[in-house]
Amino acid sequence: MKRFSPPAPSTPGRVVVSGGGSGLGAAVVNAVLDAGGTPFVLDRDVRNVSAAKALEVDVADRAAVTAAIAQAAEALGGLDAVVTAAGIDRCGKLEDVPADDWEQVIFVNLLGTVSVVRAALPYLKSSRGRVVTVASTLGLRALPEASAYCASKFGVIGFSQALAAETGAEIGVTTLIPGGMNTRFFDDRAEKYKPQDGSRLNDPARVAQAVMFALSQPPGCEVRELLICHAQEESWP
Repeated sequence: MKRFSPPAPSTPGRVVVSGGGSGLGAAVVNAVLDAGGTPFVLDRDVRNVSAAKALEVDVADRAAVTAAIAQAAEALGGLDAVVTAAGIDRCGKLEDVPADDWEQVIFVNLLGTVSVVRAALPYLKSSRGRVVTVASTLGLRALPEASAYCASKFGVIGFSQALAAETGAEIGVTTLIPGGMNTRFFDDRAEKYKPQDGSRLNDPARVAQAVMFALSQPPGCEVRELLICHAQEESWP
């Protein structure tokens, strides 16, 4: 009987990481480097990025994103993947959060994801590449005083599923659904909106390994969704 031999793991190749200057995005950049790939960072703050090429970009600015993706593809000679890790939050009751702040969450988390993917799509179709969108457990379960964030992440999941259905024979699409992570994401929140038990936050490096798992699948095999969280995650199920 012939034994099945799994294919040798491939490098992730040329990977654009939005939000790659900190948090989960930075962890993904490190994981791509460790796996022999070439990351390219898009972020509003790239001062701490030293191991990869980077551009200062606000993903809420569609024109700037389009130009940055073209520049990244030119610098790398094409693209094999994008990981959309850029994200913000504005907590509070709907009537208490200024409309501009509320809408900015949608612009960054949802429309920023769409802009990165839209701009990268021609390059990914050429390389038969992959997209990993970053949603959240709050894209599955709504909480009070998080309407902007929940709306954006519910939207990311819907967008990703539709994109996968639309491009199934052309690119790979994975929706990453992480729980709370031990990053600086919570630093600018009011105290009542910060996690009360930091020991229940996942290490972003572990979540980045889930991204690498999705990127390492052989042609024709797709990981459509990955939910990864701390064993005592409070926002799931």
